[in-house]
Amino acid sequence: MNKKTFKDIDVSGKKVLVRVDFNVPLDEGGNVLDDTRIKAALPTINYLISKNARVILCSHLGRPEGMVNPRLSLAPVAKRLSQYLNKNVLMAEDVIGESAKELASSLKDGDVMMLENVRFHKEEEANDPRFAADLASLADIYVNDAFGTAHRAHASTAGVACNLPAVAGFLMSSEIVAMSKVIENPKVPFVVILGGAKVSDKIGVITKLLTKASTILIGGAMANTFIVCKGGDVGLSRYEKDKLDVARKILEEAEKKNVKILLPVDSVAASEFAPDASKKVCDSYKIDAGFQSLDIGPKTIKLYKKEIMKAQTIVWNGPMGVYEFPRFKKGTMKIAKYVAKSKAVSIVGGGDSVSAINESGYADKINHISTGGGATLKFLEGAVLPGVEMLLDKED
Repeated sequence: MNKKTFKDIDVSGKKVLVRVDFNVPLDEGGNVLDDTRIKAALPTINYLISKNARVILCSHLGRPEGMVNPRLSLAPVAKRLSQYLNKNVLMAEDVIGESAKELASSLKDGDVMMLENVRFHKEEEANDPRFAADLASLADIYVNDAFGTAHRAHASTAGVACNLPAVAGFLMSSEIVAMSKVIENPKVPFVVILGGAKVSDKIGVITKLLTKASTILIGGAMANTFIVCKGGDVGLSRYEKDKLDVARKILEEAEKKNVKILLPVDSVAASEFAPDASKKVCDSYKIDAGFQSLDIGPKTIKLYKKEIMKAQTIVWNGPMGVYEFPRFKKGTMKIAKYVAKSKAVSIVGGGDSVSAINESGYADKINHISTGGGATLKFLEGAVLPGVEMLLDKED
């Protein structure tokens, strides 16, 4: 971690713009369903309050596509955060308008305010320089604590840093430190567990980790693409026809590097893609006609458990099946349990993987639970993250 953090600068009496990742799920009534990301930002916010900073929080929520959408307002998030901070979080009605400016100028030491959803402006995702400058004008210092958006070169993650002294928050620095240790010098056996729908989403990270990993366990629909390229019949299961050659090359490269890639040997298959579909266990290489794989089967669970329990380092990203359907989440939940019970140094990232760990009751057994999905993958594959690159180096 060669970047400056908020502890390297004097924030007392200063207006500090903090980019947080409060992209949390809301119900139809606008209530926060999962506040994991809100709680993850508390150490940074509480530290700034304790140092008498004037805190201005900035985040996106959902995909309003550059238009104001009241259902994606951050007001419910401000309400929940107020409860955790035990103080009122002031809520601006806009991002760079009069409400935001007036609230920011009226802040006293230790006050906290929140800007409205930054993606209500199309200029945010376009990283518009003027918009970034207007956003920066609200504050004296910029703190990026939103690792989950660090792979995006947006106005609030990269552009603002061109206009203000920019440093990392606690969450950002802890993410970088934890994953850097694992990637740079992992204890072996190093087991990587990858799931999800598409091989295309994971090509970069698989290629990178082939130089580090001992074993890669693959689940989810992405496993089907590998199985088909090996001659398997996956029935109606989803797979990427245009990525068969990519999958074949990955398998060949893994063999050259003496890295084991394990694929499901059996699958829980369903008659349709539905939560109440009839199901049966099939050979993963010969799914019954009219059926599709929606989860890994019992033999695969045992096979993967054996590798997980031998591991000294584990990185897990992506579910083993259709986690949102309760009847097809067993494989993911079992993997969560085994990762937690292993003696390995473990990192878990990605929405469904993190949800499974939290639901399993073993979250406290995981060494590091990442708040990033795409950002975690980009970091693991060695890509430059704009939200990190723009921060001041230690020597600056």
